[in-house]
Amino acid sequence: MQVFYSDVQLRHAPREFLVRGQWKPCPEQPARALALQAALIAAGHQVSVPAAGDRAAIAAVHDARYLAFLETGHQRWRALPNASDSIIPNIHPNGRGLGYPQGIVGQAGYHMADTACPIDADSFPSILASADCAIAAAQMVRDGARSAYALCRPPGHHAFADMAGGFCYLNNSAIAAQLLRGKYGKVAVVDVDLHHGNGTQGIFYERGDVLTVSVHADPSNFYPFFWGYADEQGSGAGVGANLNLPLPLGSGDEAFLTALRIGLAKVRAFGAEALVVALGLDAFAGDPFAGLAVTEGGFRHIAAEISRLDLPSVLVQEGGYLCPELGQNLLAFLDGFSAGA
Repeated sequence: MQVFYSDVQLRHAPREFLVRGQWKPCPEQPARALALQAALIAAGHQVSVPAAGDRAAIAAVHDARYLAFLETGHQRWRALPNASDSIIPNIHPNGRGLGYPQGIVGQAGYHMADTACPIDADSFPSILASADCAIAAAQMVRDGARSAYALCRPPGHHAFADMAGGFCYLNNSAIAAQLLRGKYGKVAVVDVDLHHGNGTQGIFYERGDVLTVSVHADPSNFYPFFWGYADEQGSGAGVGANLNLPLPLGSGDEAFLTALRIGLAKVRAFGAEALVVALGLDAFAGDPFAGLAVTEGGFRHIAAEISRLDLPSVLVQEGGYLCPELGQNLLAFLDGFSAGA
């Protein structure tokens, strides 16, 4: 399978994030991309560097003020007296407030949902390069390829149109889906990450042309906490175009596949003409987040089930954190996707 990846994505290297009131080492490290890349190369996949700079595809999904914040915010933050090296918000507006703050501290709180997405001096080039991978894969599929895989890092599915969160800044899966909409009347996003794809849901929640389906750990006591419940079905023109399939913590292959089949039936009924797979590998039993218990064989079966939709497909890397099996889990998914076609 054609793979898109850029070493520029390694420049973003967050050190810590806040967990239950304590600073912990951030698991969203450059090494996870290197592990995935090494597995792909060893297995003989063709890896290409995407072209850079398609800002129009990003602007089609993300708010202009938010993009300006991501690009210029760090320089403005560092100009403050006694500012930290990274942008980390210390205030969040309850309900987002009524006005838009002019200062960088207020903007950080407005545009960042949590402390898991710090912005350093080298973050923005990596964020753009991650989106470039998704854009290149989507353009390739839009132009006639049956499938392509984007090794995106940092990930994207927690990013809303104007808000970062959960290690995510630009919503690569949503950007890919919007690009596919330039050719296809209906597009589906199927998210198999451990965590609910709340940003993707939010971006398309009031639209009826993009179906969002997410199989994930129950958010009642798991990130992202506020989104991902079964009663969230879309609003306005998007009523019925969102399906959440939360699973009890610790669920394994059988429960995941049972929920996935419900989601794929929804994709068929929706009449999707193209597909984006938000590919998280963190549902693995040995992943550091330890929320679900999918096996390597489970990823192969998940991919085969999705592949049987027989749709032009963009696979976008989301979560999946450092463990010895990370690369093999990716290869199992790609093998299953190819075999199920």
